[in-house]
Amino acid sequence: MTLAAPLAGSAATKDRSFLVIFNPTAGGRRRRRLDHALAALEHRGWDCEILETQARGDAEALARTASGEARASRLLIAGGDGTINEAVNGALSAGAKLPLGIIPLGTANVLAAELGMMDMGDAVDAAAAGAMYTIWPGRANERNFVLMAGAGFDAHVVATVDPALKRKIGKLAYVWTMLRLAFRFSFPRYRVRVDGVWHEAASVVVSKGHYYGGRFVLAPRARLDRPEFQVCLFTKGGRWNLVRYALALPLGLLPKMKSITLLPAREVVIEGPEGDPVQGDGDVIAHLPVTIRLAERPLTMVAPARRG
Repeated sequence: MTLAAPLAGSAATKDRSFLVIFNPTAGGRRRRRLDHALAALEHRGWDCEILETQARGDAEALARTASGEARASRLLIAGGDGTINEAVNGALSAGAKLPLGIIPLGTANVLAAELGMMDMGDAVDAAAAGAMYTIWPGRANERNFVLMAGAGFDAHVVATVDPALKRKIGKLAYVWTMLRLAFRFSFPRYRVRVDGVWHEAASVVVSKGHYYGGRFVLAPRARLDRPEFQVCLFTKGGRWNLVRYALALPLGLLPKMKSITLLPAREVVIEGPEGDPVQGDGDVIAHLPVTIRLAERPLTMVAPARRG
């Protein structure tokens, strides 16, 4: 787990109720997984009210209203990292008054990995009886993110991937898009200002958590609860280096490569081709140029209690 000590006295609540934000178009299999999770929560004495989304942006609006009204004790986001990102933006805009829990139903579920959730049982346990932790999101121009933001090849993959294909074949949709894009990508250079010092890179990822693309370590020193970023600069571009990076990531070797520079930061500015996409938590959240800072306020999230 990448979190420090939980908030004192925060594990128990008098009002045992969830507002659950869920996208019903996610598919029948995910709906069945959610139903099993909610049944387990109700068996433990929790009341669950489902708020269904209908279109992009609904999760943000529902989270804003739910957080503002605070008519339940916790807000539970059932979905992937993109849905969670929407909900986080809504909650933060309303003052982040409710603790957030997650039921991971997405493709990569990076936030679940960061919070120490190994499976759905961990997610249910955390929602019902976990500890509460303070995390610090980042903000790219006008949009908040929890995990990472970046520009370069990975942002173009995120901008290009077919959502229907992603729903059908999951992570393989990103692999397919990466292979197609690699043969026509121009690999531009980016200027990156890290706490006032300028650098140049072929791609850049500004990390809040240390995982990337699932449970692959990109930024070993990054922590959700620290009010700082870890900036990963990919100093070499081109197809050959792209292959090297892709092979090194699942082997845990990417942070050790000589062409990777890792820097701590509190403010990052990225410049490059104007209008280039900036991905955040697996969706396009901004376009270049972008300034990345910490969010205006932290979030309280429910996660498995630390063992031992």
